[in-house]
Amino acid sequence: MVLEAGRQAPDFTLSDQYGEELTLSELTAEGPVALVFFPLAFSGICTGELCELRDNLAVFEDRRVRLLGISVDSVHALRAWAEQEDYGFSILSDFWPHGAVAQAYGAFVKERGIATRATLLIGENRRVLASFETSPGEARDFSAYRAAIDAAR
Repeated sequence: MVLEAGRQAPDFTLSDQYGEELTLSELTAEGPVALVFFPLAFSGICTGELCELRDNLAVFEDRRVRLLGISVDSVHALRAWAEQEDYGFSILSDFWPHGAVAQAYGAFVKERGIATRATLLIGENRRVLASFETSPGEARDFSAYRAAIDAAR
């Protein structure tokens, strides 16, 4: 089960699709961060979801929320996918140790070795402001992102 509102989010450092290391505690010092866990790059539902986020990036930017995707894919796979789909946000690789961050957040399907479709809005001091998830085969409705951002304001 994904971490719930009020809990402290574990700190982590992961590389994005370009190999740049990003640390959650440093990012939340600048403002809220939306962590969007997803199963796998290049899969149909994941591509649809992240393209919807790309197309609605202004919703996050207008509210000064940093959007980050996270999957167990390698940096190289994420870079190819991000460039193909023209994502304008960072996608982090939780490749090794395999799914360690997803596991720490309660967003990992151990039997399949993939992240769930979990979303967490993280605020100051790494407090979870809101969280929601769907099953791996079910896309998240974009209205849930809006509701989480609005509830955290």
